[in-house]
Amino acid sequence: MKYAWIDEFLLNKAGVTKDLQQDWNWIRYQIGGKMFAAVCLDSNDRPHYITLKLEPAEGEFLRQQYEDIIPGYYMNKVHWNSVQADGEVPDEILKDMLDKSYQLVLAGFSKKKQSEILSMDK
Repeated sequence: MKYAWIDEFLLNKAGVTKDLQQDWNWIRYQIGGKMFAAVCLDSNDRPHYITLKLEPAEGEFLRQQYEDIIPGYYMNKVHWNSVQADGEVPDEILKDMLDKSYQLVLAGFSKKKQSEILSMDK
C-alpha cells in the first residue's frame, strides 16, 4: 500500500480504536464506537481501498478531481468515499480527507461525549 503511514496517523487521534471486521475483511478505525475510516483488504489481505466519510459536496468534488477516489465501496455512496490504496491521491489530500472524516463523526456526538473522546489518551 502506498499510504504506509495511515495506521499511525489515525491511531494518534484522540479516542481512536481499531479492529478487524472479519466478515468484511476491513480494518476499521472508530471513535466512540462509530467508524470514520476503514482499510478494505482484498482476498489476499492486501489493502485495496481506504474508505472514509465526507460532506456530500466535498466528496463529489474530490471524485471529479481524482480518478482514484470513488463513491464508498460497500457504503452509502452519498456520504462515504473510497480511495484506491495504491492510487495517485497525494498524501496531504488523503490526510485532509481523513481529518475531515474524523471531525464529521466526532461532531455527531453530544458535546459531553465529544469532550470525553477528546480527553482520552492518544
